Amino acid sequence: MTTDDELIATAWEVRENAYAPYSNFHVGAALLAGDGKIFPGCNVENISYGLTNCAERVAIGAAIAAGARSFEKVVVVADTAQPISPCGACRQVLAEFGVKTVILANRMERVEFSLEELLPRASTGILDRP
Repeated sequence: MTTDDELIATAWEVRENAYAPYSNFHVGAALLAGDGKIFPGCNVENISYGLTNCAERVAIGAAIAAGARSFEKVVVVADTAQPISPCGACRQVLAEFGVKTVILANRMERVEFSLEELLPRASTGILDRP
């Protein structure tokens, strides 16, 4: 069974691969799939800033491309004074794929939230409506 410490270590490792020439702000993520596989992701910036991909969405994309569809948790790490929190777009994407737990960490601490705490009453698609 994968531990939170292993996920955090994976997120820190992949953070080193971030492409952040404009902000120099490197973020790493590690997504735990339902089958125990770990999918890492890092932020990928673009000069047209709206086209930047956050680490969480890169991890989700890698997992989907590999055929994963069930997810347990995601870890997001950055060198910040407080653990970084996912942006609204990432929260919505995490909700779309049913990620249950979000762990945020910096070099000194970690905090854990349910996705419901971060995005109450998330819209998860037209198929979940009566």
